[in-house]
Amino acid sequence: MALREDALEVLEETSRTFYIPISYLPLRLQEAVTSAYLCMRAIDEIEDHPSIDNSSKAKLLRMISLKLQAAVDGFAIHDFSDGFSLHQEILPEVSIRIGEWSSLAPVDIAPRIWDATAAMADRMAYWADNNWTIQTESDLNRYTFSVAGAVGLLLSDLWTWYDGTQTNRMQAVGFGRGLQAVNILRNHTDDLARGVDFYPEGWSKDAMQAYARRNLALADAYTNALPEGPALTFCQIPLLLAHGTLDALSNGKEKLSRSDVLALIEQVGKHETVIG
Repeated sequence: MALREDALEVLEETSRTFYIPISYLPLRLQEAVTSAYLCMRAIDEIEDHPSIDNSSKAKLLRMISLKLQAAVDGFAIHDFSDGFSLHQEILPEVSIRIGEWSSLAPVDIAPRIWDATAAMADRMAYWADNNWTIQTESDLNRYTFSVAGAVGLLLSDLWTWYDGTQTNRMQAVGFGRGLQAVNILRNHTDDLARGVDFYPEGWSKDAMQAYARRNLALADAYTNALPEGPALTFCQIPLLLAHGTLDALSNGKEKLSRSDVLALIEQVGKHETVIG
């Protein structure tokens, strides 16, 4: 109980967008999705860290992958400490505590979350080694699958594990890719400032927006096919926010305003929590 409450606090600090739908999930599913999200966020923070060089990022990510692959029945709090020792002072809490997040999920689904996190860490390590070089649309597809499309597949597995909900797995990949493409658009200026460009060669903002909309169309089909229940509750909010953000960017805004966010949240009847 204490770990779950602590995890939800860290979740709210790291992503109030995802905190909203996760907080509404039934207990066992909430523990599984919280575990998955925080594990993924832990390695994402390493991939994006501004003060760690690419070679060290790749080494850290592969260390995490190997420890997850060696798991038998969970992790102790300090199982990852040795691997983090050189970067302990600069890594965020969500990364340092990945062993705890890995142990939060119910035992009958935890290995699937460890497997997905390990695979994603290896893929992130590859991209760090190659300085996230995106030259073609195929490269972009590989990257967006690596860091987001595979998350869509994991979520589909979690829905099936919890209540037997079946989903179209290609649409699940589109769900993840669409959200990631919107993030790429939103963060493009900051990414360029750190020497990374996720746009394929010759692509304009309009081309990337078209890519995002193609994948969000798959995400719409994915969400529209979900039955009433926790999976639908979870997916609606981030998808609405992705569409809203994309529309705002298309209209020259940098991001959604607070009032824009509230209006979108009201569409699915969630009034209690406000995104900062």
